[in-house]
Amino acid sequence: MPAMQPGRGGFVLFAYHLCKWWAIGGGVILFGIVAVNVVSVVGLAIWRSPIPGVYEIVQIGAAVAMFMMLPYCQITGSNVSADIFTASLRPRTITILAGIGALLGAVFGLFLIWRMGHGLKDVYVYRETTAIYQFPVWIAYVPTLLSLALFVLAAIANMVQTAQGVLPEQVDHDATA
Repeated sequence: MPAMQPGRGGFVLFAYHLCKWWAIGGGVILFGIVAVNVVSVVGLAIWRSPIPGVYEIVQIGAAVAMFMMLPYCQITGSNVSADIFTASLRPRTITILAGIGALLGAVFGLFLIWRMGHGLKDVYVYRETTAIYQFPVWIAYVPTLLSLALFVLAAIANMVQTAQGVLPEQVDHDATA
């Protein structure tokens, strides 16, 4: 059996596939938002009546979809970076900086989980709903918090990769071993 590529160990590979499928779910939600908008615009053009509350659907759906894609961006090293500052550095230094960035990402993700957890509690206790559909806002917090937990998991996987001397963006997770 051939040796596994560095940065693709069991934990990292598990986290990658979890983040990938979660992001695909976010893409499905985004596709649904586009479909709702198209139907609303066509309805307005043909019947002079758009879908009521389309703004609510787009607002909640877009927020959830974006959060669902965040862990995949983290685990693949696809988040925004300022390479212009690190272009002249040695590869090992860049890897160390990537590890520090992953650590900061994990800490920030934990902070967001903490604060959004309180937000979830508040909107649940006060029974906050959207104006037109009376959709309970707390429901949107659930996939958002799960996305943040996956983001932290992805950042930890990135720390494992950088500890092995591998940058997350250098790993082809979908390649066969």
